[in-house]
Amino acid sequence: MGGYWLSALVFMPLLGAAFVTLQSDERAAWRSAFIFSLIPLAISFYVLAAFDARDAGYQFVEHYNWIPHFGVSYHIGVDGISLFLLLLTTILISLSLLYSGGGDIEFRAREFCFFMLVLETGLLGALVSIDLFLFYVFWEVMLVPMYFLIGIWGHGRKIYAAFKFILYTMLGSLLMLVAILYLVFKARSTLGHLSFDLPDLMTVPLTMTEARWLFAGFALAFAIKVPMWPVHTWLPDAHTEAPTAGSVILAGVMLKMGTYGFLRFAIPLFPDVAAEAAPIFMALAVVGIIFGALVALVQPDLKRLVAYSSVSHLGFVVLGMFALNPQGMEGAVYQMLNHGVSTGALFLLVGMVYLRRHTREIAEFGGLWHSIPVYAGIFMVVMLSSAGLPGLNGFVGEFLILLGAYLHTWLAAVFAVSGLILGALYLFYAYERVMFGPITRDVNRSLPDLSRREVAVMAPLLALMFLMGFFPRPLLNRIEPSVAALLQRTHSHVARIDSHPPTPAVVAAATRTANLR
Repeated sequence: MGGYWLSALVFMPLLGAAFVTLQSDERAAWRSAFIFSLIPLAISFYVLAAFDARDAGYQFVEHYNWIPHFGVSYHIGVDGISLFLLLLTTILISLSLLYSGGGDIEFRAREFCFFMLVLETGLLGALVSIDLFLFYVFWEVMLVPMYFLIGIWGHGRKIYAAFKFILYTMLGSLLMLVAILYLVFKARSTLGHLSFDLPDLMTVPLTMTEARWLFAGFALAFAIKVPMWPVHTWLPDAHTEAPTAGSVILAGVMLKMGTYGFLRFAIPLFPDVAAEAAPIFMALAVVGIIFGALVALVQPDLKRLVAYSSVSHLGFVVLGMFALNPQGMEGAVYQMLNHGVSTGALFLLVGMVYLRRHTREIAEFGGLWHSIPVYAGIFMVVMLSSAGLPGLNGFVGEFLILLGAYLHTWLAAVFAVSGLILGALYLFYAYERVMFGPITRDVNRSLPDLSRREVAVMAPLLALMFLMGFFPRPLLNRIEPSVAALLQRTHSHVARIDSHPPTPAVVAAATRTANLR
């Protein structure tokens, strides 16, 4: 599968951003941005349809010399780990633009559309990059538009939230850059030339001390992006103050850059250290699951509640990744998609009610089921999806993650289950206070229900919740081979850690991986 499909996917939004700047009319800017967002959406569906589910390697590969003197290449491709994240990104960008054009953004629409499309290029580019220099470029590109989206179109303490976001993520990025450069110069002594290409760098021999320091550089950058506890403090402010579309993309896709970074770079490059550090990351993940749920439970602000829920939900993803077995890792990839769909939908719903009341305080609502029943019904489905109700998308990922965690360390799974209980508690408690009971504020009696545009925005997400809940196998079939290849590399290096021989669970996982191959 050759051609330039991935290049078109990545750079078409950038072309659209340039075209939007030429529009003098705001309505034309919204229309142009939405149309240009549909083109990569269509390409991503084509890539999904043409993807070979049996192939664990990269597909639709494009590989050209870019800066050969420094070993930099334009090397992009897609595998089972990145495939559905591409589709999720294009879906959420299109829906966010469709929603924002309905009145959520009241000024400087042309600039807003420009930054949204540039952000899409950064996200898609990072997901398809195989060359680490190229990945780092796109990694940095995505930060700039999000900074402006929060700082210009945000609410409340938007400048503080934007600055905190950029400060945290840039700090992690600089440490990752140092680790990349060290690895590249280390590769020169082995390969005889500089190379930023991931397959080349995976062959570089490292001492355990070197590997530990380099893994720490990558891991901190990705942990901040997830964000993992205790480097999560930028997230609630960024989510709360961002415009609705910014919160949707931040939660739905941008946070996944951290978990994706672990799967694509940190674990494959340093498998020995990843296996050695797995208990630490699993422990931090469990703390994040419980901490995020407990803090969400006491939030008076509905949007801040959803923000803290992301800390808890992404903790499950980290838990599954570092279980280092097929069940946990496949569940982690699936849960990345689930979280993007469910939490993106929650932020859209919070934005819709904010447009009507200009407040997100839970105490200001009550009895909304009587005045806006369509909104309340959709909110209920999305809430149950986020809570992991069987039959909806959230259940599949969480079940696989807990199974994988149990096979690795049963104690981690036992503690993580409490996160599911707390998650259902804060979601149900918030829903009960917002939707049920008597209407205590007269203004809530005359609220308009969802418009056709808003229903059109929510319909694809609702469809995905049911499809992913009832039919997970088509997705897992495409995820499984790439995960198996990653695990095979990881477990083949575990025995090199002299002081930590492989556990029976690791050996069993490696055996199952070999059978899958």
